[in-house]
Amino acid sequence: MRGQRHHAPVHSWTDTLRFAFQPVVNLRTGTVTALETLARPETGDVLAEARRDPELDGTLAVLALRAAVRKETLLPLHLNVFAATLADLGGLTPLHDAVRAAGRMPWEVTLDIVPPCTHVPQRALLEAVAALREQGFRISADGIGDGDVPLRLLTDLAPDLVKLDASLLARPAAVRAMRTLCEGLGALVAVEGVETELQCAAALAAGAQLAQGELFAPPARIPVADVYVPSLTPGAVSVPRRGPSVREFVRPAAALPLTASAGQVRALLTGSPDVSGVLLVDPAGRPVRSVHRSRFLLSMSGRYGHALYADRPARKLGDAPRTVGVHATAWEVLDVVAVGGRDRTSDDVAVVDEHGRCVGVVRLADLVRALAESRVEEAAGLNPLTRLPGSDAIVSEVDRRISDGQAFALSWLDIDHFKQVNDGAGFAAGDELIRAVGGALQQAAAGHARVGHIGGDDFLVLADEEALHPLVTAVLDASWTAGGRPVTLSLATVVCGPGSVNDHHQAAAQLAPLKQAAKALTGASWVLGRAGSAGHEIRRGSPAPAPAGYAAAEPHG
Repeated sequence: MRGQRHHAPVHSWTDTLRFAFQPVVNLRTGTVTALETLARPETGDVLAEARRDPELDGTLAVLALRAAVRKETLLPLHLNVFAATLADLGGLTPLHDAVRAAGRMPWEVTLDIVPPCTHVPQRALLEAVAALREQGFRISADGIGDGDVPLRLLTDLAPDLVKLDASLLARPAAVRAMRTLCEGLGALVAVEGVETELQCAAALAAGAQLAQGELFAPPARIPVADVYVPSLTPGAVSVPRRGPSVREFVRPAAALPLTASAGQVRALLTGSPDVSGVLLVDPAGRPVRSVHRSRFLLSMSGRYGHALYADRPARKLGDAPRTVGVHATAWEVLDVVAVGGRDRTSDDVAVVDEHGRCVGVVRLADLVRALAESRVEEAAGLNPLTRLPGSDAIVSEVDRRISDGQAFALSWLDIDHFKQVNDGAGFAAGDELIRAVGGALQQAAAGHARVGHIGGDDFLVLADEEALHPLVTAVLDASWTAGGRPVTLSLATVVCGPGSVNDHHQAAAQLAPLKQAAKALTGASWVLGRAGSAGHEIRRGSPAPAPAGYAAAEPHG
């Protein structure tokens, strides 16, 4: 018809927007612990626009959530949002509504706060993060090491997770320092952009617990649960003496509402063969009942089982959940598992936050494997003569105490004139003396101090200052002999208050002159000094006599 105009169809930018999913991998267990949802626009640069437009960025977060829900993934989700968006909007109310509408819980969603941060009003950002936490969302600080997140802001955010750029792996000291900071904040460390096995090994060695990148699985339109993880080397992971944190072993929990029927639980279990159990949670996300896979399916598969139970509440077939706090250690989990009947040994243990909400589960097999590896590593470092650990175990504990702001006393002990002992009484007598001194130290220190044998006749002792006197009495005041010859010991101690030293290197440097002072005394000797203070106390021993004629020498006038 003449005069009629034909208009090209107008497409919204959302029509050309697609999303990809990249797994977040637990380096200890080799399993996928979450999925990060990434916007992939086919045309234009909607991400650059979202950086300038908070409303658009908030909409992207909602769309990313809905994209994940359409894929029917049960895994926890990571969604990206610019720091400026949170500061400007004061939170993400539409996202909270979308999470609820999708049947998911806010604590299943981690918000990755993306730089830039320099010009973002920090008070507004912190207030928005506090509001999101109150709703149940978890917080991650993204792009650390390659962004502009001030260290003070990072500590004020107190994130649940810190994501480091893989470029930092070339600076392992920086990654270890961030791991120490995160331990103080109660956060986990993840490394993004891992592309090679060498980078994966470096992340492990530096103490990272999580990672993501092309090595494990590239971003894909369909979420994947099977990822490639290089063989985990036991010696690559630094395990604190008190036991690794349970946070390092957390797997996503399969959770259903407390009102779920047995038929719903059965459908979840049969559709997810890797799920070992289901937690039934109340509306706040707190676990109320625990349904074990094998016991549940056995009940359902028995004669008339399905007819009897399918429409009944699943909680009738569950048990009281076993739970641990998110700050528990692996050893504390084993204590929980040890309580109760043997038929529940294989049950998952629910990990709960300070509000009692479930953040995931841990499996006994993962804990036992890691603890066994740590014991193998520890045994490999024992001195073959005394079966005491070497210096590494002591200095790592020294560094931990320094980072925790704790006072401590570090002591060095050795046998006086040990070469003469070996030359005069023989090496067998010398070895026996070393074993005896090490055994006496270990017995006196039991429960009060840590003892290390650093080679030859040298020992290190780490203790609280008040624990020194009984240890000194048991070792220095004893009568020692080798091949019938009397032997004395020398002890030097440096007491380090909070903030007096920065690491074990500085503590050792403060101890060195005290060692020389102790060796200069006669008889069993003990010299004590304090880091940062001049001089020292002589608590045992006497000054060596001056050479003949020295005392009589007069100064020339």
